[in-house]
Amino acid sequence: MVGTPLRWDDYATAWARLHGGFDPRTAAPVVRGWLRFAYHVGFLLGRLRVTPTAVTVAGVLLCFCVPLLAVRPADGPLLAALFVLLASVADSVDGAVAVVTGRTTRLGYVYDSLADRLGEVAWLLAFWLVGAPGALVVAGGALSWLHEYVRARAIAAGMREIGAVTVGERPTRVSVALVGLLVAGLAGLVRPELAAGTITLATAVWVLLAGFGLGQLLSAVRRALLAADAPTPARVR
Repeated sequence: MVGTPLRWDDYATAWARLHGGFDPRTAAPVVRGWLRFAYHVGFLLGRLRVTPTAVTVAGVLLCFCVPLLAVRPADGPLLAALFVLLASVADSVDGAVAVVTGRTTRLGYVYDSLADRLGEVAWLLAFWLVGAPGALVVAGGALSWLHEYVRARAIAAGMREIGAVTVGERPTRVSVALVGLLVAGLAGLVRPELAAGTITLATAVWVLLAGFGLGQLLSAVRRALLAADAPTPARVR
């Protein structure tokens, strides 16, 4: 049975425990504002007895709509950008619903991570359909996947904290997908052939940020795991 939904301070404490100790109350104003928005929507959905799984499924379906809409003539990339935004809201809200209603589970965490990866594949497919080179799209997907894989393996190896908030994190990928499709759509309204060049530039930005972020994460993981493996000095009596 679901208990009374958590208030903001209790929610922030519980959210931090699930995200490597990163406290949303101390985040940058934009990040804090976004997380509070997700909390309020999650609080409302929790009151309405909506389950986190239902929100996750809705988010994946919204992501799958992105490449289908991207190929529409004229306004396709603009509509695709709107669905990226809606999917990103669902991605934040499903976790918020789980936390505020006390429904956080290990299985739910796995499902949420799987939904994120499927969503990003759909967004990159949309990039390719709008005109980005296939090799660049594959590189962006591979680097982003490696970023998440390295963090997961590092945690499995004993890294207890988040390690590093890099420039290649999930919010960055959401922003690049949203802005890239939006600008490509606007450029395409001016001249249709501009859409492909614009989305290629957005894909290149994705690749650069993902590559640099992976380097940041590898450096942080190396420091954390070397420190964990360092022998503890013997106490002198």
